[in-house]
Amino acid sequence: MDFSQIEQLDKRYHAETYAYFPVAFTGGKNATLIGTDGKEYIDFGAGIATNIFGVNDESWKAAVIEQLGRVQHVSNYYYAEPQSRLAELLCTKSGAKRVFFANSGAEANECAFKAARKYSAMKYGEGRAKIVSLKGSFHGRTLFTLTATGQDAFHRWFGPFVPEVGYAEANMEDLRRVADQKTCAVVIECVQGESGVNALPRQFVTALEAFCKERDILLICDEVQSGNGRTGKLYAYEHYGISPDIVTTAKGLGGGLPIGACLFFEKTEHVLQAGDHGSTFGGNPVCCAGAVNVVSRLTDEFLLEVQGKADYMRAKLKGFDGVTQVTGLGLMIGLGVKKNSKEIAAECLKRGLLVLTAHERVRIVPPLTITKTEMDEGLSILKEVLK
Repeated sequence: MDFSQIEQLDKRYHAETYAYFPVAFTGGKNATLIGTDGKEYIDFGAGIATNIFGVNDESWKAAVIEQLGRVQHVSNYYYAEPQSRLAELLCTKSGAKRVFFANSGAEANECAFKAARKYSAMKYGEGRAKIVSLKGSFHGRTLFTLTATGQDAFHRWFGPFVPEVGYAEANMEDLRRVADQKTCAVVIECVQGESGVNALPRQFVTALEAFCKERDILLICDEVQSGNGRTGKLYAYEHYGISPDIVTTAKGLGGGLPIGACLFFEKTEHVLQAGDHGSTFGGNPVCCAGAVNVVSRLTDEFLLEVQGKADYMRAKLKGFDGVTQVTGLGLMIGLGVKKNSKEIAAECLKRGLLVLTAHERVRIVPPLTITKTEMDEGLSILKEVLK
């Protein structure tokens, strides 16, 4: 199909939930995508931080194809080797004790919130069920995770919402005001991606950890976008030196296949028991095979390379005309810009570069395997657009 045919089909039959850019992709390699017209695009978006090894990565493809040749799905009434191997990998690399597999970041967060409420109910009885999130946060599109998202724009039309959820500014004075005696958990993103790629202040995060430990309030780190090497560490919370009780992740975990994970650490290891939670597709063997390939390649050496690429890109971006601020961590980059961010993204697309936006900022989350040539070509386009 050519682009116009794809566009017409979509406009006729697809739910009207997305504001598409006028392009469709047919292939590519690493951080270079090819449109239906044969035009090449440098990818600074990675499917919203998902294709962390870019497209057509040979090692990842081989792992997925090998599993497809065996069995594509079994239910969670039975064991599956890729699922067990992935659980072991995630636990050994992170220090977690157990993992629950879901299909997305929202579902991983849903699992975390349910587990937090059960932990508190088992230990303290009913009535201690409040989840506190931060203003500016984004935790998903299910009703519970949407409720926990601290941005009013996402709440329009969908009430009434899940009760016992509060929102605090990223400072301890406001957090103490909101996190009362009914609070069972606080959920944070160390880097708030959807509200502008803002890294939380270190002093706040370390003080929050101490606050939660003193009161036996679970600390949940949402690493859906910032995890899996995106910031130059396996998870962004490692930059802060804290030890969360639950960690959620998704996006880059599957390298392009849908999978989410909820990691339970020592305090929460045994909270969920048979029948408490479940998922038909959670831990799908094909998705887990892809994720095993991803996680096994996130070595210390690879993460050092990510840090080097991030330093290189950030140094370049800080010198560009029209850039007022560079935020985030690692290869999770936010650009404060003088022009309209959506107009910048549209003009970049015309010139062969894919970037994302986050409110008024341009968001850059390229494949972690992006080459220097691809970085330079994309940065050159962005520099001209910003002028």
